[in-house]
Parts: sequence; C-alpha cells; structure tokens
Amino acid sequence: MPEHGRGSVARLGRRVAALVIDWLLCELIAFAFLGFRPGSGTGSWIPLVVFAVENLLLVGTWGSTVGHRLLGMRVIRMDGLPAGPVPGLVRTVLLCLLVPALIWDRDNRGLHDKAAGTVLIRL
Repeated sequence: MPEHGRGSVARLGRRVAALVIDWLLCELIAFAFLGFRPGSGTGSWIPLVVFAVENLLLVGTWGSTVGHRLLGMRVIRMDGLPAGPVPGLVRTVLLCLLVPALIWDRDNRGLHDKAAGTVLIRL
C-alpha cells in the first residue's frame, strides 16, 4: 500500500473524526427513535447498539460507515477485496469493545482490523 494519498492506510485524525461523526449520528438516531435521553442513565447502551448495527450493516455491505464515507475512507480486506459480512462482524464486535481499537501496530492498523483481516484506507 502507498504511504500517502489514495489507497494508503487512513491516519488517526481521520479515523477519530469519522468515529465522532458515526457516534453522534447513532446518538441522534437513538434519541429520535429509541427513547434514549443523554444524561438520564437509563438506556445508555442504546447508542452503542445502534453504532454496532450501523458498523455491521454498512461495513459488511458498503465497505464504510457514514463517517468513513464523508471523510473519504473505506474498509477493505488485505487482499484488496471488499470487507464483507464476516470480517465486518469481527471488526464491529472488537470495535465495540474499544480496547482493540485503541491499540494499533506499526502499520497503523488497529487490533480490530488485524483480527478481521481488514484495513481502513483513504479513497
């Protein structure tokens, strides 16, 4: 993979920005449709469930979440093919656990991506 530009591994700043976009969108969906109220303490897990569903469905089929797409990124397998449902599931479960996403290797791939055999690249 190239070190910079199109096809390179997405850097931390873009990843965090996409995560914030996705999380805010999931909180908005949870608030508008599922009865989630920030700060109420009840149902605080609802945005995480929405986040998991968003990641599972969109990464597993489309190759990117809304945040990824807005910031020009896509999840692919290491062989260059689309992520697909099984790697999307592995990546989503580990991403929701948070710790694997906070640890990455020298190639800037999080443990969730390594376990799923995927990489988040720039478009």
